[in-house]
Amino acid sequence: MVATMKAAVLHALKTPLKIENVPVPEPGHGDLLIKVTACGVCHSDLHAVDGDWTPPPVIPLIPGHEVAGRIVKLGAGVSGFAVGDHVGVPWMYSSCGTCEFCLAGMETICKSAEATGYTKPGGYAEYLVAPAAFVGRLPDDADPFALAPILCAGVTTYRGLKRTGARPGQWVTILGIGGLGHIAVQYAKAMGLRVAAVDVSNEKLALAKSLGAEVLVNGAETDAVAAVQEKIGGSHAAVVTAVASKAFEQAILMLRPGGTVAYIGLPGGKADEIRTSISAITNWELSVRGSNVGTRQDLNEAIAFATNGLVKATIRTVKLDAVNDVFDEMRKGKIVGRVVIDMT
Repeated sequence: MVATMKAAVLHALKTPLKIENVPVPEPGHGDLLIKVTACGVCHSDLHAVDGDWTPPPVIPLIPGHEVAGRIVKLGAGVSGFAVGDHVGVPWMYSSCGTCEFCLAGMETICKSAEATGYTKPGGYAEYLVAPAAFVGRLPDDADPFALAPILCAGVTTYRGLKRTGARPGQWVTILGIGGLGHIAVQYAKAMGLRVAAVDVSNEKLALAKSLGAEVLVNGAETDAVAAVQEKIGGSHAAVVTAVASKAFEQAILMLRPGGTVAYIGLPGGKADEIRTSISAITNWELSVRGSNVGTRQDLNEAIAFATNGLVKATIRTVKLDAVNDVFDEMRKGKIVGRVVIDMT
């Protein structure tokens, strides 16, 4: 008799997930079978469900890539792990390990990479399989619900901040104080940076202030670019976690000469284009960098910040049955912090 598990499954793009029973997967060579405790709901999951990106996800799909749980079975050839170990599964499911990008420590842009909850089944389920080489180790006594968002929102914003090259004492502007942005504020502070926060929600800006942001700008009430330039003389760095294309255009104009912006948020669809000033970028030697999730080393470092108490996601937990309601909230921009699915 085949063992089954509860999972939220996408059968067609732009349709609600269906809660159903599906077979429990078996770990292959080098894999772990993990019993899911918690799975964060990321905006990328919504992009996957709505078919915003090319290529689209593999259908049928179990979304979810901020997974915390415990190992219940080891595949052949696995060493260094034991049943019962506390682990986290990020977006990066695997990479080839042999291409020029993997060999240069840039496995995030490996052309053969697989993605949890996009090309491979994710964590909106009671169990999932993941390659042992790509999971993160979590402290045995760590809170899985608090750590789940660190496995994507955390590592992604941490890497983005690193890619700006900003140094302690310099200003970084975080555009978008949502699931990623409120965590980005904390990583920036822990890295010694001064933070300006930009959003269109006073509630989210209040959260940013409570987490250490010194300058708050509501883009719905004022000219955000002028405000940042006036208040701090322009930003040494900027990180865009928002999904509105306008934020990406504004971020460049918020920089001071020699500044760098890292793009993290992904608008998707027709909004995935911007207009900017080539002369401004050239004359002021500005830099625009993409930042795609994080490497395994980035993941380990991001987890260390969190488990040392320097970064903590603001979360709300729900059961799996509520996932479609969470997506509706996300579409309306009503979520403050991060929603985490409780799979217990």
